[in-house]
Amino acid sequence: MKLLFADKYPALQLERLITLGHDCDLRPDLSAADLGAALDGVEGLVVRSTRVTEEALAAADKLELIIRAGSGTNTIAVEAARRRGIQVSNVPGRNAVAVAELVMGLIISTDRNIPDNVAELRAGNWDKKRFSAARGLKGRRLGILGVGSVGLALAERARAFEMTVVALAKDRAAEASARMEAIGIELAPDLVTLLSSCDVVSVHVPYTGSVIVDTEFLGHLQPGAILINTSRGEVVDEEALIDAMNAKAVRAGLDVFAGEPAAATGRFESKLAQHPNVYGTHHIGASTTQAQDAVADEVIEIIEAFGRAEPRNQVGA
Repeated sequence: MKLLFADKYPALQLERLITLGHDCDLRPDLSAADLGAALDGVEGLVVRSTRVTEEALAAADKLELIIRAGSGTNTIAVEAARRRGIQVSNVPGRNAVAVAELVMGLIISTDRNIPDNVAELRAGNWDKKRFSAARGLKGRRLGILGVGSVGLALAERARAFEMTVVALAKDRAAEASARMEAIGIELAPDLVTLLSSCDVVSVHVPYTGSVIVDTEFLGHLQPGAILINTSRGEVVDEEALIDAMNAKAVRAGLDVFAGEPAAATGRFESKLAQHPNVYGTHHIGASTTQAQDAVADEVIEIIEAFGRAEPRNQVGA
């Protein structure tokens, strides 16, 4: 296949695809606006964060396969691709550990005020009295919304810190339920109970067009609670979160924001990101070498399976 990689892709896996006979074009700096013009003759497209618009798809003459090298496909015009007979596949679960590790980092950083510690030391200020105030994680309650691969990986790590992990009681596959029981996850009967009883709430849900963390949601959090979001910025009402931080000292660890820059670098003016109660990172949850290698390996499996007419991880199939 003639393949276009519109984002970064590990060199080792790229070389493997070339060895397998594929024509690979690596163009990690392509923007959404330029993508359509680059799709001439391309049969397979691999993207991470680059948006695939309906306009870009209309410019493609041979495109048969789009692979999102990650789980979420909200950056791809999936319905438009389906109408054109283009298979869209994703790579769920392969970066779960990386995201879970970042969540634990955000929780610890927020509890121990690590970024502010670093900033003050770099500024030449010593304030042990201020930064000695931390509650610690042992025995605290972590509510996880979305107990998929990331949520389960997070639960395992949080339990190692002797946190109590809570999820919503709902129908699940037997395998998932068994793993939750083995980890020791408690079940809350409803969302209000979970939110009001947990010290930390971590969000791991797909964006389906609706805000989840809104004024009502935030109203159930305890004063001083920690909210973590590494899913999509759009699931949070940012103004409502700012109000909750101002009114009840809610703190937040955020890896994702609404209106993030499309490019890898650039200016980002965000009232939420700049709030003193927020510790933010640059949408890097899945960005470890281990995770990217695992995702890249799965991309190869999807491409090879497509060549055998065996759809793998097809979205909406």
